[in-house]
Order: sequence, then C-alpha cells, then structure tokens
Amino acid sequence: MAELIVFGAGYSGLAIARAALAHGMSVAVTSRGTPVLPAGAVAVPFTAAAPAIAGARFMVSTAPPDASGDPVLAAYGGAIRAASLRWVGYLSTTGVYGDRGGAWVDEDTPPQPGADRSRRRRAAELAWQDAAGARPLDLMRLAGIYGPGRSALDEVRSGRARRVVRPGHAFGRIHRDDIAAGVVAALARPPDGTRVLNFSDDVPAESAVVLTEAARLLGVPPPPEVPFETAWAGMSDMGRSFWAENRKVASAKTQTALGIKWRYPSYREGLAAILAEERRDGRG
Repeated sequence: MAELIVFGAGYSGLAIARAALAHGMSVAVTSRGTPVLPAGAVAVPFTAAAPAIAGARFMVSTAPPDASGDPVLAAYGGAIRAASLRWVGYLSTTGVYGDRGGAWVDEDTPPQPGADRSRRRRAAELAWQDAAGARPLDLMRLAGIYGPGRSALDEVRSGRARRVVRPGHAFGRIHRDDIAAGVVAALARPPDGTRVLNFSDDVPAESAVVLTEAARLLGVPPPPEVPFETAWAGMSDMGRSFWAENRKVASAKTQTALGIKWRYPSYREGLAAILAEERRDGRG
C-alpha cells in the first residue's frame, strides 16, 4: 500500500504527488477519471479508495466541497476515522477569512467567510477536524493558485486580458510548486492536533500590476486598463465575489512552522521561472 494517498488528480494534487515521489514516498492518487499520473504513482478509482485509506500513513485532500458538503468525507468519513493515519491534510482557501478591508490576516485570525463558497469551505474545515479527531490535521488555506499553464503569462498571450484598475485591492498568490513543497514539509512535521497554515506568497499585489509584469517578461505592451466600475458591470457572480473582498494574507508563521521559505516569494520570481521553464521546453 502507498504511504500517501492524495484525493484529487487535479493541478495541485498531481504536483503534490510529484513532490512526495521525489522525496522517496510511495503515492496513490484518487480520481474519477483516467488522469496521466507521475511515474511511480498508483491510480486509485475514487469509488474504490477504502483499501488505500486503510493502508496509508498520510492523507491529503484537494477536493472542494459542493452544496452537499465535502465529497471525500461523504464517501469515506467512516474509513478515515478507522484508519491509522499519522497526518491528514486538507487544502482549503484563504477566502475563509472573508473581507478585511485590505487589512492583514494571519494564521491566528478567526475565520469570517462571506461568500457562499467560502462558507462551504469553512464548513468542510470543521468536518475534517471532526473526522481527524485527535490525529494531526493541517488546514492549509491557499491563496490564488498559479503556475505553468495557469498564470498571468497565459492571460496576456490570450489577448483577452484586461488590467482592472482598483488601487489598493492587493491579494496573495501561491505557486503550484510551493503548494506541493509545503504539503510535503507539513506531513514531515505534523502538529499536535489541528494546525492552520497559510499558503500565500510574501508580496500581495494588484492584479493589474501582475499583468503588467507578465507583459514585460513577454516583451509585449501591457493589456488595456479598465476602470473597476466598468469591469464590475460585466462580471460574473464569481468574479464579483472575488472583487468584493479585500485582504492581505501573511504566511510567516507557516513558513517558520514548516522550516521552509517559499521558492517563489512573489509573483515576480514565479512568473520568471514559468517563462524560463517554457523556453527550456521550447514552449515560450
């Protein structure tokens, strides 16, 4: 049986699997489909994951809740409670902090979710805490995820990017590979009981600033500016829920607890590394 079971073969889940394999761990990844897994990872159908749970020492879930609750706990809550797990991790969101008017929050800030999806995430956090019981549990709250194939570089290249101008609306991001490294570091340093970790880079920034940097790296003019009020009128409900909240997320306590520093402490290093990787691979 695999030491680590990763629920979800998505963008972050596959990166976590790769990082754990690189550290010499055996890894199983659940999926409802047929994803391309990293070499060495074992595919487990989501509907047949009970034996993998029973044999694992570590578990991390990347699956988001839906209107009915957390899908992993709905299917395997009993199996998780019965398993001999040494560590459980749940990827949540910094959205559970809610709107703070641009003020800083950290790992000790009480949750105050405003958006429906953030309230569902907070409910899922509490459900995972109940399922974990006294076992080590890390609630890992992620800022905006980006990385290869999912960054401001891709937005600029698409020709559809717009720089929404709203001074002071800065937010954190986290590179996919820093998520993976953070998860591996967390399971190697399990807490006593439940621990909150913030996965957010060190330099919150306005989205317009990030798009400008992406354009600079690509050697093209920055996307056109759009006043916030104009952009708001055409936004989806999801977009409006994002722009309606404003907070900056500190992660110094997380990095200290895990004995790490983010490889990409800001969008600048992250975008430059993505572009360099693309060019090495002949894609940039």
